[in-house]
Amino acid sequence: MTHRVLCALFLLGAAASTAWASDVLELTDDNFASVVPQHSILLVEFFAPWCGHCKKLAPEYEAAATRLKGTLSIAKVDCTANSNTCNKYGVSGYPTLKIFRDGEESGAYDGPRTADGIVSTMKKQAGPASLDLKSVEEFEKFIADKDASVVGFFRNLYETAHSEFLKAANSLRENYRFAHTDEDELVNKYDSNGEGIVLFRPPRLANKFEDSTVSFPADEKITSNKIKKFIQDNIFGICPHMTEDNRELIQGKDLLVAYYDVDYEKNAKGSNYWRNRVMLVAKKFLDAGHKLNFAVASRKSFGHEVSEFGLDASAGDLPVVGIKTAKGDKYVMQEEFSRDGKALERFLQDYFDGKLKKYLKSEPVPENNDGPVKVLVAENFDEIVNDDSKDVLIEFYAPWCGHCKNLEPKYKELGEKLASDPNIVIAKMDATANDVPSLYEVRGFPTIYFSPAGSKQSPKRYEGGREVSDFLSYLKKEATNPPIIKEDEKPKKKKKQEL
Repeated sequence: MTHRVLCALFLLGAAASTAWASDVLELTDDNFASVVPQHSILLVEFFAPWCGHCKKLAPEYEAAATRLKGTLSIAKVDCTANSNTCNKYGVSGYPTLKIFRDGEESGAYDGPRTADGIVSTMKKQAGPASLDLKSVEEFEKFIADKDASVVGFFRNLYETAHSEFLKAANSLRENYRFAHTDEDELVNKYDSNGEGIVLFRPPRLANKFEDSTVSFPADEKITSNKIKKFIQDNIFGICPHMTEDNRELIQGKDLLVAYYDVDYEKNAKGSNYWRNRVMLVAKKFLDAGHKLNFAVASRKSFGHEVSEFGLDASAGDLPVVGIKTAKGDKYVMQEEFSRDGKALERFLQDYFDGKLKKYLKSEPVPENNDGPVKVLVAENFDEIVNDDSKDVLIEFYAPWCGHCKNLEPKYKELGEKLASDPNIVIAKMDATANDVPSLYEVRGFPTIYFSPAGSKQSPKRYEGGREVSDFLSYLKKEATNPPIIKEDEKPKKKKKQEL
């Protein structure tokens, strides 16, 4: 082989090595204790190579590491090869993400698991909880951000009020932006009393329906708890722009979302056009004393949620609207969104008057459901599971789940053994194709619950083994009535052949 070819192969190998080099630090049992203290702040992912959620996170985590390179680092630990470290930090599921400060565990990472979310969250973690603004120019730049800003104005930075402000900022730093200043010009303009806090909403979300700033009540004593409540009550206003970064702060309560082509980077005017029409109607109902939260979101970014309402994320330019309550009930606006807001107004009036039918994502009810394992869909769930006279064992599964496929023949055998028992129902539900009632928390597959007769509001999660004998042992202990179990047929003994 010629020298030239050898050089070419060497360069090719070097290039390939560089292309596949990871910006995520790899930590092990041997180097964890020495490497982590070298970083003032470090995000660490504890993972397992076989974990599906870990595989999904991997490209986002890599992208975040590359974008943060030179600013701060993020790391990972393979728990299948480094069990000592993972056991030390109480890792019981994958992926687990933790933040370390100066070598010590600071707490769990609860931010978004996208590259954008990780970068945004870690930048907030890395800097001071509250920026010290030294000039009017710095202040104006700070409040011009796409996210809301909370600014403390203190003539004396050594007073208790400023200390309480910093305490609140440190507690909420992952979610919100904080700054403080003692510049006379700013203090005089925003709080002539010498100490005060003002929430500045993002300029791009400015509208005529609410003030662009909200001030902490002048007659209230400034404490960290009161500051936190003030922020959480006011930060999002009438109708925030819901993103992947803030969705967890907005969801989880009774919420109406209008999904359309929201894009504040490329089309702020168009984004606000529809948002203002939502706000016009929202303010009318809020002023009348009705309780509901509102938001707008990109139908592209939240396509999965749009489909969960049975709506088409790709159809047309008009917003599509759905309400999801804290209990998980869903209501869909069937009428086309109108520019005058009247269709939305009618939808909301029907909602508050209790005239809307809940939307259920459901497969068709099976025509024949006489098998040993009853097939549940959203529309027959209540009829079968919430029959107060029956104990029901329910498997929530996904068609693609390997563990579910392995369980299927055993679960069917269980159903056959209990087929003659009038008091026990063995059932299963495709949790990817049907809405799961809020009482049942399903985060992985298969998830199995026992719904006892006479106690349908208190289902029990089954945590036992997955052999037929394990299920039977559990039901013998938990069932309201002793299970009637079909015994295996004993093979007939052959008569001895006479000689």
